[in-house]
Amino acid sequence: MMTTLPGPDGHERCRWCAATPQYGAYHDDEWGYPVADDRRLFEKLCLEGFQSGLNWLTILNKRENFRAAFLGFDIARVAAFGESDVERLLQDAGIVRHRGKIEAAIHNARCAQELIVREGSLAAYVWRHEVPADRGDGMTVRATSPASIAMSKDLKKRGWKFVGPTTVYAFMQAMGLVNDHAAGCAFREKAVQARARFQPPTGRG
Repeated sequence: MMTTLPGPDGHERCRWCAATPQYGAYHDDEWGYPVADDRRLFEKLCLEGFQSGLNWLTILNKRENFRAAFLGFDIARVAAFGESDVERLLQDAGIVRHRGKIEAAIHNARCAQELIVREGSLAAYVWRHEVPADRGDGMTVRATSPASIAMSKDLKKRGWKFVGPTTVYAFMQAMGLVNDHAAGCAFREKAVQARARFQPPTGRG
């Protein structure tokens, strides 16, 4: 059962975001609001991959370092990284220095380029996997969904790495494809309204 806790301002919020002020700001300003920007979507997929086996606070605290190290997660620039960049990143104490994850981010940038050629944009592809009935009831705690399993399977078929169903579901929660703010959270309705105003990109039609 998803529950809430009152925040410093008296508003009820998802219980998980009370753990640290960093979570609170992320919850209030970012988590669950729809995103159509390819760079932000790619960044989030990469960061969720780096989170694998860790907690989100570790990644959130290093996010600006990741952005600097990966040139703002510009897909074309990351796709052009070579072995010297991998070695540079392995020496960067500001990020998670895991060769497999670093190489996966670079590899996935190249996969993203191929996907964009086929689909028109990363956003068009991602939002094709949003399912109205799967936006979250605000009461159920889960780590995957039929939509995240389907997207994970398809991304892996396209060659992507570190995109398991749990990783993809966390991505979907954060990018607004599913509204998993708890039923009593003061920000659940804000996410609902943001989604109602949002026009999912349609790619090449």
